[in-house]
Amino acid sequence: MNKKKIINDPVYGFISIPSELVFDLIEHPYFQRLRYIKQLGMTHLVYPGALHTRFHHALGAMHLMSTAIETLCNKGQDITGEEQEAVTIAILLHDIGHGPFSHALEESIVQGISHEDISTAMMDCINRDLDGKLQMAMDIFNDTYHKKFLHQLVSSQLDMDRMDYLNRDSFFTGVSEGVISSERIIKMLNVVDDHIVVEEKGIYSIENFLISRRLMYWQVYLHKTVIAAEQLLGKILKRARELALNGKPLFATPALNHFLVNTINKEAFVRDEKNLDIFSALDDSDIMSAIKVWQKCEDLVLSTLCQNLIGRKLYHTDMGSKATSQQKVDELLKKAVKKFNISEAEASYFVFTDTISNNAYRVGDGNIRILMKDGSVRDITTASDDSTLGALAKTVKKYIFCYSKDLL
Repeated sequence: MNKKKIINDPVYGFISIPSELVFDLIEHPYFQRLRYIKQLGMTHLVYPGALHTRFHHALGAMHLMSTAIETLCNKGQDITGEEQEAVTIAILLHDIGHGPFSHALEESIVQGISHEDISTAMMDCINRDLDGKLQMAMDIFNDTYHKKFLHQLVSSQLDMDRMDYLNRDSFFTGVSEGVISSERIIKMLNVVDDHIVVEEKGIYSIENFLISRRLMYWQVYLHKTVIAAEQLLGKILKRARELALNGKPLFATPALNHFLVNTINKEAFVRDEKNLDIFSALDDSDIMSAIKVWQKCEDLVLSTLCQNLIGRKLYHTDMGSKATSQQKVDELLKKAVKKFNISEAEASYFVFTDTISNNAYRVGDGNIRILMKDGSVRDITTASDDSTLGALAKTVKKYIFCYSKDLL
């Protein structure tokens, strides 16, 4: 069988599959499942074009990794053929553990376990099936491999993951502020003292990268209507689990039902491999098929929430630097109790507060290092003459207040 395939990607053009092992991993059911998981959760309810998947993103990140490795090798860095394949596999599989709707339901299905933990568990499972062929890739992914710069290409503040999702997400949402010069940044990469650095002439591309990331967070990832949609989705799953754990039978695919009727934390998930097999059968379609049926559920709270999501009748969301007064929250809670004839606890599905935070750059957490012309290495915030970069390192916290539009 010919495994030297090429894939036509809308962002980069033709992407080559570099080896037979990589081809086999793309064909694996765990990876094919990513075709049915949206990259941006519920963002398509705000930006209709945002229907691309984790499958697209993983292939794009793999392509950028191939370009980065080629650049570093051309600059004399010693990266063996085995290491090149391993770091390519590490980035290809970095998101394999995402659940339905990506980050939107990260804590709703399995409590206390991140998609990175599930990715590691899935990679470990595939590695056993392939007699240890993924061991080096796993060591790079988990940052236990002796060449630390390889892990930085997979996971850092300037990794192939971020470079792909910024370009890809801006492409599909149409938000042009997210476009970055990924090709130029990659051509400026080098390695000093086992750390990835960017040559000084690439400094303006890095400034643009950080500013674009900040703009994409507030215009796309943390857009208040996206927040409203993802909060609604989370509340639906929370209510469904509450009913299921109390013995109410609900329509669900076998995979979704398993996580509705069982409370599974990180320890339980890792201990029983059956949980991983069932999780690998979950994707966006399990959730949406259930929500469509739950619109006619006897439970008023669940049926109303589901009807609102299907009809795009999202929460009204106030977002600001100050918390909403408890008096205003209490007033709307009482209004919801009266309007829907429900308890105050049930009213909290229609009226609630939360917080979100973001910082475009974290100083001290895998710094972006600039290789100056005199050979010194400096952090981007001190190497740049752009005074606004210091502000990007500050965490911005915002308060959100969501409530049903029926209460207006």
